[in-house]
Amino acid sequence: MIETNHFDVIVIGGSYAGLSAGMALGRSLRSVLIIDSGKPCNQTAPHSHNFITQDGEPPAAIAQKAKDQVLVYPTVQFVADTVQSAQKEENLFRIRTGTNVEFTATKLLFATGIRDLIPDLPGFADCWGISVIHCPYCHGYEVHGTALGILGNGEVGFEFAKLISQWTPHLTLFTNGPSTLNAEQTQKLQQHHIAIIEEELDHLEHTAGKLEQVIFKNGTKQAVSAIFARVAFQQHCAIPQDLGCELTENGYLKIDHFNQTTVAGVYAAGDNTSPMRAVSEATAAGTKAGASINKALIQESF
Repeated sequence: MIETNHFDVIVIGGSYAGLSAGMALGRSLRSVLIIDSGKPCNQTAPHSHNFITQDGEPPAAIAQKAKDQVLVYPTVQFVADTVQSAQKEENLFRIRTGTNVEFTATKLLFATGIRDLIPDLPGFADCWGISVIHCPYCHGYEVHGTALGILGNGEVGFEFAKLISQWTPHLTLFTNGPSTLNAEQTQKLQQHHIAIIEEELDHLEHTAGKLEQVIFKNGTKQAVSAIFARVAFQQHCAIPQDLGCELTENGYLKIDHFNQTTVAGVYAAGDNTSPMRAVSEATAAGTKAGASINKALIQESF
């Protein structure tokens, strides 16, 4: 039961960045409402890695433990809901949730993440986060030394192949159509024994999300244990833009050193602001945002 409708800070998005900010603000004795819909972008990943003290833990378990710890602080409250709209009224923000409840706050923090735009390749969505993966630092060790693939082309495909070559000598770049690599890039990949296959992909063959083979439209196939891919994305929540927050040229919310967006009083942290998609990065960003918001509140009242 939410006992008040006004808070110092409303945090929209209660995953790692949002919960981390909530802890920093709760420990600063700020009244905080965290609103979350329970749909984190890493919900398909069975394990989280490269986060010291939590290596190998399921992402949901980390988030639940964090939530339990954050809600120990009596000034922090949590509601399972979505935010449908937000308006700025002088020095106050007014939001309305999906259940038609209205809350106000002095500051807003968007920790709403991004939404991956999954390509229309049969099997891709089933394997996403399990054996079709985006980050070698999060998942590369578990498949190191095995037959791996890169789904990409041109400059992006070249740079990704160069990166993933650290984890395996058995690497193939699937360009999914004619290669757009230049001659120098092609030669460099060949020198490092990275195969380039230009055949179009038909589907990914897998069992419960664990990739087994890439099937091409010409009927040929190739066994792989995992594919690394970088997919397009969009902001998971459009409300910051409705408020006037600017995006970077790459589609992330533009923030300053203190995590404030281009709209005064509106802050952002986590995957919606940075390509560094990792639980540890989001957690650190949330802590910084929480501290920055608290300092801003002090400055305004002192």
